[in-house]
Amino acid sequence: MNGEFNLKLILKIQGSLLIVESIFLLSALFVSLYFRETVWIDFLYSAGIGLGLGLIGFFAGWKALPNIGKREGSVIVTLTWLLFSFVGMLPFLFSGSIQSVPDAFFETMSGFTTTGASILNNIEELPYSILYWRSMTHWIGGIGIIVISMALLPIFGFSGMQLFSAEATGPTKDKIHPKISETAKRLLAIYVVLTVAEIILLRIAGMNWFDAICHSFGTIATGGFSTKQASIGHYNSPFIEYVIIFFMIFSGINFTLYYFFAKLKLYKVLMNEELRTFLLLILAFTVIITLSQFDFNKEFSWITLERFIRNGLFATTATITTTGFVTVDYNLWPPFTWYLIIILMLIGSSAGSTAGGMKVIRVLLVFKYSYLEFKRIIHPNAIFPVRYNGHVLPEQIIARVLAFILLYFIIIFIGATFLSITGLGYLESFSGMITCLSDVGPGLGSIGPANNYSHLPDVSKWFLTFVMLVGRLEIFTVLLLFTPIFWKR
Repeated sequence: MNGEFNLKLILKIQGSLLIVESIFLLSALFVSLYFRETVWIDFLYSAGIGLGLGLIGFFAGWKALPNIGKREGSVIVTLTWLLFSFVGMLPFLFSGSIQSVPDAFFETMSGFTTTGASILNNIEELPYSILYWRSMTHWIGGIGIIVISMALLPIFGFSGMQLFSAEATGPTKDKIHPKISETAKRLLAIYVVLTVAEIILLRIAGMNWFDAICHSFGTIATGGFSTKQASIGHYNSPFIEYVIIFFMIFSGINFTLYYFFAKLKLYKVLMNEELRTFLLLILAFTVIITLSQFDFNKEFSWITLERFIRNGLFATTATITTTGFVTVDYNLWPPFTWYLIIILMLIGSSAGSTAGGMKVIRVLLVFKYSYLEFKRIIHPNAIFPVRYNGHVLPEQIIARVLAFILLYFIIIFIGATFLSITGLGYLESFSGMITCLSDVGPGLGSIGPANNYSHLPDVSKWFLTFVMLVGRLEIFTVLLLFTPIFWKR
Protein backbone atom coordinates (compact mmCIF):
# COMPACT_ATOMS: atom_id res chain seq x y z
CA MET A 1 0.00 0.00 0.00
CA ASN A 2 3.00 2.27 0.36
CA GLY A 3 4.34 4.58 -2.31
CA GLU A 4 2.91 7.17 -4.67
CA PHE A 5 -0.44 6.47 -6.26
CA ASN A 6 0.29 5.77 -9.94
CA LEU A 7 -2.48 7.83 -11.54
CA LYS A 8 -0.77 8.00 -14.93
CA LEU A 9 -0.63 4.23 -15.23
CA ILE A 10 -4.33 4.01 -14.35
CA LEU A 11 -5.15 6.51 -17.11
CA LYS A 12 -3.03 4.59 -19.61
CA ILE A 13 -4.61 1.24 -18.84
CA GLN A 14 -8.15 2.63 -18.74
CA GLY A 15 -7.52 4.30 -22.09
CA SER A 16 -6.25 1.06 -23.59
CA LEU A 17 -9.26 -0.87 -22.30
CA LEU A 18 -11.71 1.68 -23.73
CA ILE A 19 -10.02 1.27 -27.11
CA VAL A 20 -10.68 -2.47 -26.79
CA GLU A 21 -14.35 -1.78 -26.01
CA SER A 22 -14.58 0.42 -29.10
CA ILE A 23 -13.45 -2.53 -31.21
CA PHE A 24 -16.20 -4.69 -29.71
CA LEU A 25 -18.72 -1.90 -30.43
CA LEU A 26 -17.63 -1.89 -34.07
CA SER A 27 -18.46 -5.60 -34.28
CA ALA A 28 -22.06 -4.65 -33.40
CA LEU A 29 -21.92 -2.00 -36.13
CA PHE A 30 -21.19 -4.71 -38.71
CA VAL A 31 -24.10 -6.79 -37.37
CA SER A 32 -26.32 -3.75 -37.90
CA LEU A 33 -25.09 -3.35 -41.48
CA TYR A 34 -25.62 -7.07 -42.17
CA PHE A 35 -29.27 -6.82 -41.10
CA ARG A 36 -29.63 -3.45 -42.88
CA GLU A 37 -30.56 -1.57 -39.72
CA THR A 38 -30.31 2.18 -39.37
CA VAL A 39 -28.87 1.99 -35.85
CA TRP A 40 -25.37 1.36 -37.25
CA ILE A 41 -24.76 5.09 -36.88
CA ASP A 42 -25.48 4.84 -33.13
CA PHE A 43 -22.77 2.21 -32.76
CA LEU A 44 -20.41 4.38 -34.79
CA TYR A 45 -21.01 7.35 -32.48
CA SER A 46 -20.61 5.14 -29.40
CA ALA A 47 -17.40 3.58 -30.68
CA GLY A 48 -16.11 7.05 -31.55
CA ILE A 49 -16.78 8.33 -28.03
CA GLY A 50 -15.14 5.25 -26.52
CA LEU A 51 -12.13 5.59 -28.83
CA GLY A 52 -11.81 9.31 -28.07
CA LEU A 53 -11.89 8.78 -24.31
CA GLY A 54 -9.50 5.87 -24.70
CA LEU A 55 -6.94 7.87 -26.65
CA ILE A 56 -7.14 10.73 -24.15
CA GLY A 57 -6.46 8.34 -21.27
CA PHE A 58 -3.74 6.44 -23.12
CA PHE A 59 -1.74 9.52 -24.07
CA ALA A 60 -2.33 11.17 -20.68
CA GLY A 61 -0.49 8.24 -19.14
CA TRP A 62 2.04 7.86 -21.95
CA LYS A 63 5.14 8.08 -19.73
CA ALA A 64 3.67 6.28 -16.74
CA LEU A 65 6.00 4.22 -14.59
CA PRO A 66 5.18 0.49 -14.84
CA ASN A 67 4.58 0.17 -11.10
CA ILE A 68 1.28 -1.32 -10.05
CA GLY A 69 0.17 -2.23 -6.54
CA LYS A 70 -3.02 -3.35 -4.85
CA ARG A 71 -4.42 0.18 -4.80
CA GLU A 72 -3.95 0.67 -8.51
CA GLY A 73 -5.28 -2.83 -9.24
CA SER A 74 -8.50 -2.27 -7.30
CA VAL A 75 -9.06 1.17 -8.82
CA ILE A 76 -8.39 -0.06 -12.37
CA VAL A 77 -10.74 -3.03 -12.13
CA THR A 78 -13.58 -1.06 -10.52
CA LEU A 79 -13.22 1.86 -12.91
CA THR A 80 -13.11 -0.49 -15.88
CA TRP A 81 -16.55 -1.89 -15.12
CA LEU A 82 -17.94 1.61 -14.54
CA LEU A 83 -16.42 3.13 -17.70
CA PHE A 84 -17.29 0.11 -19.83
CA SER A 85 -20.89 0.37 -18.62
CA PHE A 86 -20.97 4.13 -19.30
CA VAL A 87 -19.75 3.74 -22.88
CA GLY A 88 -21.63 0.46 -23.35
CA MET A 89 -25.01 2.03 -22.54
CA LEU A 90 -24.65 4.67 -25.28
CA PRO A 91 -26.04 2.49 -28.13
CA PHE A 92 -29.16 1.80 -26.04
CA LEU A 93 -29.70 5.52 -25.44
CA PHE A 94 -28.75 6.76 -28.93
CA SER A 95 -31.00 4.19 -30.64
CA GLY A 96 -33.92 4.83 -28.28
CA SER A 97 -34.03 1.15 -27.33
CA ILE A 98 -33.80 2.26 -23.70
CA GLN A 99 -34.80 5.84 -23.06
CA SER A 100 -33.62 6.65 -19.54
CA VAL A 101 -30.08 6.73 -18.15
CA PRO A 102 -30.89 4.72 -14.98
CA ASP A 103 -32.46 1.95 -17.10
CA ALA A 104 -29.66 1.95 -19.70
CA PHE A 105 -26.90 1.90 -17.08
CA PHE A 106 -28.73 -0.84 -15.13
CA GLU A 107 -29.08 -3.02 -18.25
CA THR A 108 -25.47 -2.49 -19.30
CA MET A 109 -23.98 -3.10 -15.86
CA SER A 110 -26.18 -6.17 -15.61
CA GLY A 111 -24.60 -7.31 -18.87
CA PHE A 112 -20.95 -6.68 -18.01
CA THR A 113 -21.32 -8.16 -14.52
CA THR A 114 -23.10 -11.17 -16.11
CA THR A 115 -26.07 -10.67 -13.80
CA GLY A 116 -28.77 -10.87 -16.46
CA ALA A 117 -31.32 -8.75 -14.60
CA SER A 118 -33.28 -6.75 -17.17
CA ILE A 119 -35.66 -3.81 -17.43
CA LEU A 120 -36.76 -4.63 -21.01
CA ASN A 121 -40.38 -5.51 -21.80
CA ASN A 122 -40.00 -5.54 -25.59
CA ILE A 123 -36.91 -7.68 -26.24
CA GLU A 124 -38.14 -9.21 -29.51
CA GLU A 125 -38.96 -5.76 -30.96
CA LEU A 126 -35.38 -4.49 -30.62
CA PRO A 127 -32.90 -4.37 -33.54
CA TYR A 128 -30.67 -7.42 -33.99
CA SER A 129 -27.52 -5.36 -33.42
CA ILE A 130 -28.83 -4.04 -30.09
CA LEU A 131 -29.60 -7.60 -28.96
CA TYR A 132 -26.16 -8.70 -30.16
CA TRP A 133 -24.43 -5.93 -28.19
CA ARG A 134 -26.54 -6.72 -25.16
CA SER A 135 -25.34 -10.34 -25.28
CA MET A 136 -21.79 -9.25 -26.12
CA THR A 137 -21.61 -7.32 -22.84
CA HIS A 138 -22.08 -10.69 -21.14
CA TRP A 139 -19.34 -12.34 -23.14
CA ILE A 140 -16.86 -9.53 -22.43
CA GLY A 141 -17.67 -9.41 -18.73
CA GLY A 142 -17.75 -13.18 -18.31
CA ILE A 143 -14.11 -13.90 -18.88
CA GLY A 144 -13.29 -10.58 -17.27
CA ILE A 145 -12.42 -7.42 -19.14
CA ILE A 146 -9.05 -7.41 -17.44
CA VAL A 147 -8.18 -11.01 -18.33
CA ILE A 148 -9.14 -10.45 -21.99
CA SER A 149 -7.06 -7.31 -22.12
CA MET A 150 -4.06 -8.96 -20.48
CA ALA A 151 -4.23 -11.65 -23.13
CA LEU A 152 -4.61 -9.24 -26.06
CA LEU A 153 -2.64 -6.21 -24.90
CA PRO A 154 0.87 -7.13 -23.71
CA ILE A 155 1.80 -3.54 -24.62
CA PHE A 156 1.17 -2.56 -20.99
CA GLY A 157 4.66 -3.70 -20.05
CA PHE A 158 3.94 -4.53 -16.39
CA SER A 159 3.14 -7.56 -14.28
CA GLY A 160 -0.61 -8.04 -14.24
CA MET A 161 -0.87 -10.14 -11.08
CA GLN A 162 -2.51 -7.33 -9.10
CA LEU A 163 -5.17 -6.92 -11.77
CA PHE A 164 -5.71 -10.66 -12.00
CA SER A 165 -6.05 -10.94 -8.22
CA ALA A 166 -8.52 -8.06 -8.11
CA GLU A 167 -10.72 -9.46 -10.90
CA ALA A 168 -10.41 -13.26 -10.57
CA THR A 169 -13.02 -14.95 -8.42
CA GLY A 170 -12.46 -17.12 -5.37
CA PRO A 171 -10.12 -17.25 -2.37
CA THR A 172 -7.29 -18.76 -4.44
CA LYS A 173 -5.94 -17.70 -7.82
CA ASP A 174 -4.94 -20.67 -9.96
CA LYS A 175 -2.00 -19.98 -12.22
CA ILE A 176 -1.50 -22.38 -15.13
CA HIS A 177 1.59 -20.56 -16.37
CA PRO A 178 4.34 -18.58 -14.60
CA LYS A 179 3.51 -15.53 -16.73
CA ILE A 180 0.11 -14.10 -15.87
CA SER A 181 -0.38 -12.93 -19.48
CA GLU A 182 0.07 -16.52 -20.67
CA THR A 183 -2.44 -17.67 -18.06
CA ALA A 184 -4.92 -15.13 -19.43
CA LYS A 185 -4.35 -16.32 -23.00
CA ARG A 186 -5.00 -19.93 -22.07
CA LEU A 187 -8.17 -19.04 -20.16
CA LEU A 188 -9.36 -16.96 -23.10
CA ALA A 189 -8.67 -19.85 -25.50
CA ILE A 190 -10.78 -22.20 -23.33
CA TYR A 191 -13.52 -19.56 -23.21
CA VAL A 192 -13.59 -19.20 -27.01
CA VAL A 193 -13.58 -22.97 -27.63
CA LEU A 194 -16.56 -23.48 -25.29
CA THR A 195 -18.42 -20.59 -26.96
CA VAL A 196 -17.88 -21.92 -30.50
CA ALA A 197 -18.83 -25.46 -29.47
CA GLU A 198 -22.12 -24.27 -27.98
CA ILE A 199 -22.94 -22.11 -31.00
CA ILE A 200 -22.60 -25.15 -33.28
CA LEU A 201 -24.66 -27.43 -31.02
CA LEU A 202 -27.44 -24.86 -30.56
CA ARG A 203 -27.61 -24.42 -34.34
CA ILE A 204 -27.92 -28.21 -34.73
CA ALA A 205 -30.60 -28.17 -32.01
CA GLY A 206 -32.74 -25.81 -34.07
CA MET A 207 -31.78 -22.23 -33.19
CA ASN A 208 -30.87 -19.85 -36.02
CA TRP A 209 -27.27 -18.65 -36.13
CA PHE A 210 -28.04 -15.28 -34.54
CA ASP A 211 -29.90 -16.74 -31.55
CA ALA A 212 -27.27 -19.46 -31.17
CA ILE A 213 -24.48 -16.86 -30.97
CA CYS A 214 -26.32 -14.61 -28.50
CA HIS A 215 -27.38 -17.46 -26.23
CA SER A 216 -23.89 -18.94 -26.29
CA PHE A 217 -22.51 -15.58 -25.18
CA GLY A 218 -25.01 -15.61 -22.31
CA THR A 219 -24.39 -19.24 -21.34
CA ILE A 220 -20.59 -19.37 -21.33
CA ALA A 221 -20.51 -16.05 -19.47
CA THR A 222 -23.20 -17.38 -17.09
CA GLY A 223 -25.10 -14.17 -17.83
CA GLY A 224 -28.64 -15.02 -18.91
CA PHE A 225 -29.65 -12.35 -21.43
CA SER A 226 -31.87 -13.93 -24.08
CA THR A 227 -33.13 -12.68 -27.44
CA LYS A 228 -36.62 -13.78 -26.39
CA GLN A 229 -38.89 -12.29 -23.73
CA ALA A 230 -39.73 -15.79 -22.46
CA SER A 231 -36.03 -16.73 -22.33
CA ILE A 232 -35.24 -20.37 -23.21
CA GLY A 233 -38.87 -21.33 -22.53
CA HIS A 234 -39.72 -19.62 -25.83
CA TYR A 235 -38.24 -22.48 -27.86
CA ASN A 236 -40.07 -25.32 -26.07
CA SER A 237 -37.26 -27.64 -27.16
CA PRO A 238 -35.79 -30.33 -24.88
CA PHE A 239 -32.73 -30.58 -27.16
CA ILE A 240 -31.96 -26.87 -26.79
CA GLU A 241 -32.54 -27.02 -23.04
CA TYR A 242 -30.17 -29.96 -22.56
CA VAL A 243 -27.45 -28.27 -24.64
CA ILE A 244 -27.71 -25.13 -22.51
CA ILE A 245 -27.81 -27.19 -19.29
CA PHE A 246 -24.54 -28.92 -20.12
CA PHE A 247 -22.78 -25.72 -21.13
CA MET A 248 -24.02 -23.93 -18.01
CA ILE A 249 -22.42 -26.73 -16.00
CA PHE A 250 -19.22 -26.46 -18.06
CA SER A 251 -19.14 -22.71 -17.41
CA GLY A 252 -19.62 -23.20 -13.67
CA ILE A 253 -16.45 -25.29 -13.43
CA ASN A 254 -13.04 -23.78 -12.68
CA PHE A 255 -11.58 -23.05 -16.12
CA THR A 256 -8.09 -24.13 -15.08
CA LEU A 257 -9.40 -27.71 -14.77
CA TYR A 258 -10.02 -27.73 -18.52
CA TYR A 259 -6.38 -26.85 -19.07
CA PHE A 260 -5.27 -29.67 -16.78
CA PHE A 261 -7.68 -32.03 -18.56
CA ALA A 262 -6.23 -31.10 -21.97
CA LYS A 263 -2.73 -31.71 -20.57
CA LEU A 264 -3.93 -35.16 -19.36
CA LYS A 265 -3.31 -34.19 -15.74
CA LEU A 266 -6.50 -36.03 -14.84
CA TYR A 267 -5.57 -36.45 -11.19
CA LYS A 268 -5.90 -32.67 -10.72
CA VAL A 269 -9.44 -32.87 -12.08
CA LEU A 270 -10.54 -36.04 -10.28
CA MET A 271 -9.09 -34.92 -6.93
CA ASN A 272 -10.71 -31.49 -7.03
CA GLU A 273 -13.05 -31.30 -4.05
CA GLU A 274 -14.83 -28.21 -5.29
CA LEU A 275 -15.78 -29.89 -8.57
CA ARG A 276 -17.13 -32.98 -6.81
CA THR A 277 -19.14 -30.84 -4.39
CA PHE A 278 -20.49 -28.68 -7.23
CA LEU A 279 -21.74 -31.69 -9.19
CA LEU A 280 -23.16 -33.31 -6.05
CA LEU A 281 -25.11 -30.14 -5.22
CA ILE A 282 -26.61 -30.09 -8.73
CA LEU A 283 -27.67 -33.72 -8.39
CA ALA A 284 -29.16 -33.34 -4.90
CA PHE A 285 -31.12 -30.14 -5.60
CA THR A 286 -32.35 -31.48 -8.95
CA VAL A 287 -33.82 -34.56 -7.24
CA ILE A 288 -35.59 -32.47 -4.58
CA ILE A 289 -36.98 -29.91 -7.04
CA THR A 290 -38.08 -32.69 -9.42
CA LEU A 291 -40.02 -34.45 -6.65
CA SER A 292 -41.62 -31.15 -5.59
CA GLN A 293 -43.36 -30.89 -8.99
CA PHE A 294 -45.17 -34.23 -8.70
CA ASP A 295 -48.84 -34.59 -7.96
CA PHE A 296 -48.91 -38.13 -6.62
CA ASN A 297 -52.68 -38.30 -7.06
CA LYS A 298 -52.27 -38.26 -10.83
CA GLU A 299 -51.35 -41.18 -13.06
CA PHE A 300 -47.61 -41.74 -13.60
CA SER A 301 -46.15 -40.89 -17.03
CA TRP A 302 -42.57 -41.28 -18.28
CA ILE A 303 -43.02 -38.18 -20.45
CA THR A 304 -44.09 -36.16 -17.42
CA LEU A 305 -41.18 -37.56 -15.40
CA GLU A 306 -38.68 -36.49 -18.07
CA ARG A 307 -40.18 -33.00 -18.20
CA PHE A 308 -40.06 -32.61 -14.41
CA ILE A 309 -36.46 -33.84 -14.30
CA ARG A 310 -35.53 -31.42 -17.10
CA ASN A 311 -37.31 -28.52 -15.37
CA GLY A 312 -35.59 -29.32 -12.08
CA LEU A 313 -32.17 -29.78 -13.67
CA PHE A 314 -32.48 -26.58 -15.73
CA ALA A 315 -33.64 -24.46 -12.77
CA THR A 316 -30.95 -25.91 -10.48
CA THR A 317 -28.17 -25.46 -13.02
CA ALA A 318 -29.26 -21.99 -14.13
CA THR A 319 -29.39 -20.83 -10.50
CA ILE A 320 -26.23 -22.40 -9.04
CA THR A 321 -24.20 -21.25 -12.07
CA THR A 322 -25.87 -17.81 -11.67
CA THR A 323 -26.78 -17.86 -15.38
CA GLY A 324 -30.42 -16.99 -14.84
CA PHE A 325 -31.96 -18.49 -17.99
CA VAL A 326 -35.50 -19.77 -17.36
CA THR A 327 -37.84 -22.32 -18.91
CA VAL A 328 -40.60 -22.19 -16.29
CA ASP A 329 -41.71 -19.69 -13.65
CA TYR A 330 -40.48 -21.16 -10.37
CA ASN A 331 -42.70 -18.65 -8.54
CA LEU A 332 -45.51 -21.10 -9.35
CA TRP A 333 -43.74 -24.01 -7.62
CA PRO A 334 -44.32 -24.91 -3.93
CA PRO A 335 -42.92 -22.16 -1.65
CA PHE A 336 -40.31 -24.42 -0.07
CA THR A 337 -38.57 -24.64 -3.47
CA TRP A 338 -38.03 -20.88 -3.26
CA TYR A 339 -35.73 -21.49 -0.29
CA LEU A 340 -33.78 -23.99 -2.38
CA ILE A 341 -33.47 -21.41 -5.16
CA ILE A 342 -32.19 -18.82 -2.65
CA ILE A 343 -29.62 -21.29 -1.26
CA LEU A 344 -28.37 -22.03 -4.78
CA MET A 345 -28.13 -18.30 -5.53
CA LEU A 346 -25.99 -17.79 -2.44
CA ILE A 347 -23.67 -20.73 -3.05
CA GLY A 348 -22.90 -20.08 -6.71
CA SER A 349 -20.42 -22.16 -8.70
CA SER A 350 -16.69 -22.84 -8.68
CA ALA A 351 -13.98 -20.29 -8.11
CA GLY A 352 -12.19 -19.61 -11.38
CA SER A 353 -15.44 -19.89 -13.36
CA THR A 354 -17.49 -17.09 -14.89
CA ALA A 355 -20.24 -17.54 -12.28
CA GLY A 356 -21.07 -15.43 -9.25
CA GLY A 357 -22.22 -16.27 -5.73
CA MET A 358 -20.10 -16.99 -2.66
CA LYS A 359 -18.43 -19.89 -4.54
CA VAL A 360 -18.58 -23.58 -3.66
CA ILE A 361 -15.01 -23.60 -2.33
CA ARG A 362 -15.82 -20.99 0.33
CA VAL A 363 -18.95 -22.81 1.49
CA LEU A 364 -17.02 -26.09 1.55
CA LEU A 365 -14.19 -24.59 3.62
CA VAL A 366 -16.64 -23.07 6.13
CA PHE A 367 -18.31 -26.44 6.63
CA LYS A 368 -14.93 -28.11 7.06
CA TYR A 369 -13.80 -25.47 9.53
CA SER A 370 -17.07 -25.72 11.49
CA TYR A 371 -16.78 -29.51 11.72
CA LEU A 372 -13.20 -29.22 12.96
CA GLU A 373 -14.38 -26.80 15.66
CA PHE A 374 -16.53 -29.60 17.11
CA LYS A 375 -13.49 -31.88 17.13
CA ARG A 376 -11.40 -29.16 18.84
CA ILE A 377 -14.03 -28.87 21.59
CA ILE A 378 -13.70 -32.58 22.29
CA HIS A 379 -9.91 -32.62 21.89
CA PRO A 380 -8.77 -29.09 22.88
CA ASN A 381 -5.04 -29.93 22.75
CA ALA A 382 -5.13 -31.55 19.33
CA ILE A 383 -4.29 -29.74 16.09
CA PHE A 384 -6.82 -30.15 13.27
CA PRO A 385 -5.76 -28.20 10.17
CA VAL A 386 -8.22 -27.51 7.35
CA ARG A 387 -7.25 -29.50 4.26
CA TYR A 388 -8.33 -28.85 0.71
CA ASN A 389 -7.35 -31.13 -2.18
CA GLY A 390 -4.92 -32.84 0.16
CA HIS A 391 -3.12 -29.63 1.17
CA VAL A 392 -3.18 -27.84 4.53
CA LEU A 393 -4.59 -24.33 4.14
CA PRO A 394 -3.07 -21.38 6.04
CA GLU A 395 -5.22 -19.79 8.75
CA GLN A 396 -5.06 -16.53 6.79
CA ILE A 397 -7.10 -18.02 3.93
CA ILE A 398 -9.68 -19.47 6.35
CA ALA A 399 -9.99 -16.11 8.12
CA ARG A 400 -10.48 -14.34 4.78
CA VAL A 401 -13.15 -16.83 3.74
CA LEU A 402 -15.03 -16.41 7.02
CA ALA A 403 -14.81 -12.61 6.74
CA PHE A 404 -16.06 -12.74 3.15
CA ILE A 405 -19.13 -14.83 3.97
CA LEU A 406 -19.96 -12.74 7.05
CA LEU A 407 -19.68 -9.54 5.00
CA TYR A 408 -21.77 -11.14 2.25
CA PHE A 409 -24.71 -11.65 4.62
CA ILE A 410 -24.26 -8.24 6.27
CA ILE A 411 -24.47 -6.55 2.86
CA ILE A 412 -27.61 -8.55 2.00
CA PHE A 413 -29.40 -7.53 5.21
CA ILE A 414 -28.38 -3.85 4.98
CA GLY A 415 -29.23 -3.74 1.28
CA ALA A 416 -32.60 -5.44 1.75
CA THR A 417 -33.45 -2.91 4.45
CA PHE A 418 -32.60 -0.05 2.09
CA LEU A 419 -34.65 -1.56 -0.75
CA SER A 420 -37.66 -1.96 1.57
CA ILE A 421 -37.38 1.74 2.42
CA THR A 422 -37.57 2.56 -1.31
CA GLY A 423 -40.89 0.75 -1.51
CA LEU A 424 -40.06 -2.86 -2.42
CA GLY A 425 -41.81 -5.73 -0.68
CA TYR A 426 -40.12 -8.19 1.67
CA LEU A 427 -39.73 -10.92 -0.97
CA GLU A 428 -38.44 -8.52 -3.62
CA SER A 429 -36.03 -6.77 -1.23
CA PHE A 430 -34.25 -9.89 -0.01
CA SER A 431 -34.33 -11.85 -3.25
CA GLY A 432 -33.28 -8.71 -5.18
CA MET A 433 -30.24 -8.24 -2.98
CA ILE A 434 -29.26 -11.90 -3.13
CA THR A 435 -29.76 -12.27 -6.87
CA CYS A 436 -27.89 -9.04 -7.72
CA LEU A 437 -25.04 -9.60 -5.26
CA SER A 438 -24.66 -13.16 -6.57
CA ASP A 439 -25.12 -11.92 -10.17
CA VAL A 440 -27.97 -14.34 -10.91
CA GLY A 441 -30.67 -12.12 -12.45
CA PRO A 442 -34.25 -13.24 -11.74
CA GLY A 443 -35.42 -13.01 -8.15
CA LEU A 444 -38.73 -13.85 -6.49
CA GLY A 445 -42.12 -12.16 -6.48
CA SER A 446 -42.52 -9.25 -8.88
CA ILE A 447 -38.87 -9.54 -10.02
CA GLY A 448 -39.19 -13.28 -10.68
CA PRO A 449 -38.63 -15.20 -13.95
CA ALA A 450 -41.91 -14.07 -15.51
CA ASN A 451 -41.25 -10.40 -14.70
CA ASN A 452 -38.30 -7.99 -14.60
CA TYR A 453 -36.93 -4.89 -12.86
CA SER A 454 -38.59 -2.21 -15.02
CA HIS A 455 -41.16 -1.25 -12.35
CA LEU A 456 -38.57 -0.52 -9.65
CA PRO A 457 -37.94 3.10 -8.59
CA ASP A 458 -34.82 4.69 -10.09
CA VAL A 459 -33.13 4.84 -6.69
CA SER A 460 -33.55 1.06 -6.34
CA LYS A 461 -32.14 0.51 -9.82
CA TRP A 462 -29.06 2.65 -9.10
CA PHE A 463 -28.52 0.84 -5.82
CA LEU A 464 -28.85 -2.63 -7.36
CA THR A 465 -26.51 -1.57 -10.16
CA PHE A 466 -23.87 -0.86 -7.53
CA VAL A 467 -24.66 -4.17 -5.81
CA MET A 468 -24.04 -6.03 -9.09
CA LEU A 469 -20.60 -4.43 -9.36
CA VAL A 470 -19.75 -5.28 -5.74
CA GLY A 471 -20.80 -8.89 -6.28
CA ARG A 472 -18.97 -9.30 -9.58
CA LEU A 473 -15.70 -8.05 -8.10
CA GLU A 474 -16.06 -10.15 -4.95
CA ILE A 475 -16.92 -7.37 -2.48
CA PHE A 476 -13.45 -6.46 -1.16
CA THR A 477 -12.14 -5.00 -4.44
CA VAL A 478 -14.89 -2.35 -4.54
CA LEU A 479 -15.50 -1.72 -0.84
CA LEU A 480 -11.76 -1.24 -0.21
CA LEU A 481 -12.06 2.00 -2.16
CA PHE A 482 -14.32 3.39 0.58
CA THR A 483 -11.88 2.76 3.44
CA PRO A 484 -9.56 5.59 4.58
CA ILE A 485 -6.58 3.26 5.02
CA PHE A 486 -6.74 2.32 1.34
CA TRP A 487 -5.77 5.87 0.32
CA LYS A 488 -3.04 6.40 2.92
CA ARG A 489 0.54 6.30 1.68
